[in-house]
Amino acid sequence: MFHILGFYKFKKLSNLKELKKTFQEKLLKNHMRGTVIFSKEGINGTISGKKNNIKKIKRELKKICKIKSFDSENISTNNFQPFHRGKTKIKKEVVPIGIQILPSQKNNNSLEPKKWNLLLKEKNIKIIDARKPFEYEVGTFKGAENPNTNHFRDFPKYLKKFNKKNKIAMFCTGGIRCEKASVYLKRKGFKNIFQLKGGILNYLKKINKKQSLWKGECYVFDNRISLKHKLKTGTYSMCSGCRKPISMREKKSKKYVEGISCPKCHDYLTESQKARFAMRQKQILIAKKMGKKHIFQKEYC
Repeated sequence: MFHILGFYKFKKLSNLKELKKTFQEKLLKNHMRGTVIFSKEGINGTISGKKNNIKKIKRELKKICKIKSFDSENISTNNFQPFHRGKTKIKKEVVPIGIQILPSQKNNNSLEPKKWNLLLKEKNIKIIDARKPFEYEVGTFKGAENPNTNHFRDFPKYLKKFNKKNKIAMFCTGGIRCEKASVYLKRKGFKNIFQLKGGILNYLKKINKKQSLWKGECYVFDNRISLKHKLKTGTYSMCSGCRKPISMREKKSKKYVEGISCPKCHDYLTESQKARFAMRQKQILIAKKMGKKHIFQKEYC
């Protein structure tokens, strides 16, 4: 069983190259996979490995970054390794929106799931899904509006449509995108900004399905593809042609060809692309038949 740790921390960091090098070595030493981003404004990552190794690497990351706790963290489990490799990166921002923030600038109106439910039932509340359109399609909260932006750096343009008097409830997968968007709104004079603490993942982990206001599943950026309540692996797959999540219903379409295309991309893929994807799928099936792993397999370990 693999344990998956998602986390972020806003903290002023320096010596980024040294931090990256040190932690990359620790990832490899502890047989960990996933991605960790280092920035002058903090860290953001999701990593996966065995339970004891996760505990160890968590302690070591806090030690080298000189932090006592993360701003947000969530743990889930899975029966296969959801990442292909372990990577560390240096970025200008932990998530790109065009502004850097400090811990003192964070939004304090961060609500636990039960209080979030009460907020969403209020009248005249503006519920914003701060994720990308394809994430929104997999699942969202009832009444939520999606900005329909393919890049988070374009999110501020969408936010210009709101009045400073609006009461805004904002959410994303783990909370970090909302942290940055909230700071942007605060700088613009907004005061009634609320966000879901720990994001959708924290909500799905703590709220029972009967009490839930969530509709659908939650897309995640690893080979689990989507998660359901209690953070159980969902029903979505990934199209090998367009790299977008596809539902069980979409897989029944005539335009779905395993390893090649889905209804979203079938009509615009070239014959050359389809032929290339078909060859790759053939290699996957050959590897599976021989009892070997192929890097494009979902359960690649």
